[in-house]
Amino acid sequence: MPFPSARRLLAVLAACSAVMLLAACAPAVALDAAPDANSPKCADITVHLPDTVAGKAKRVTNAQATGAWGDPAVVLLRCGVAPIGPTTKPCITVNGIDWVLENDPAASALRYITFGRTPATEIVIQHGKGGVTDAAVLPDLADAIGSIPQQKKEKCQDAADVTSPTTTPTSVPSPTTTQVG
Repeated sequence: MPFPSARRLLAVLAACSAVMLLAACAPAVALDAAPDANSPKCADITVHLPDTVAGKAKRVTNAQATGAWGDPAVVLLRCGVAPIGPTTKPCITVNGIDWVLENDPAASALRYITFGRTPATEIVIQHGKGGVTDAAVLPDLADAIGSIPQQKKEKCQDAADVTSPTTTPTSVPSPTTTQVG
């Protein structure tokens, strides 16, 4: 069996080197690891993260238990953030995962945190030009996030789900208006 010529071998090595250099040129997305990023449960999420979210390709990140999609990154994920307790902030359920919206819904980037899962996972979704919608992102991440079990008593609830107190509230005096004149 003949050996490849030295020129052909050099050409192949040069092509491989060029591909490796180009791959190394794509910078990792810089993120800070969450306080509980070393949790084995976060490792379960990390290994189940999808290759694409909302049609955007997964990127390399520089921190443990994180994920990013899009170039520039329009979806950021950090597992290991502190779980949140009961809140009056908007809470939605998407494919069995409860998410609490942490900031103004009119903001250009929305921040969601899982509710009822420990450790919690944070998602930041960039909206607007070049961004993506929550409806495209949250379902794509449900399988990975679902690897952390939901606490039985911690679920999103609608105001109609909450029982009102059995005692009658005391009336609050209304302010009086005094006319001068």
